[in-house]
Amino acid sequence: MRSLTYLGCVLVVMGLAFWAYRENYATQAAMGEMSQVQREIAGLREELGVLRAEWAYLNRPDRLSQLVDLNFERLQLVPVERGQVLGVGQIDYPKPPTPADPLTDPNASDTAPSEETQP
Repeated sequence: MRSLTYLGCVLVVMGLAFWAYRENYATQAAMGEMSQVQREIAGLREELGVLRAEWAYLNRPDRLSQLVDLNFERLQLVPVERGQVLGVGQIDYPKPPTPADPLTDPNASDTAPSEETQP
């Protein structure tokens, strides 16, 4: 009976050792993948910084004004003046239609009129 207990303990220890071995390599693989993803993120951030710098370089006001001067006749661009720009408060938005109340309006019906019946 003692030999079966020793054999069982040895098998349990071997099983746990095998499990720990697999977990160790799985953890190392996950850490390697994580470091690869971090390197990729760093590369993408660097590329984004370069793209932002290029965008800022290409959108310089003096460069854009030179392009406007070169292509004035073809594009027919005119300079923006102070009176051409409006604030949001100055825009006249249409008011949404108010639904008819059947209690106060005797001509209102329960159903909405279709587009064919409207004048």
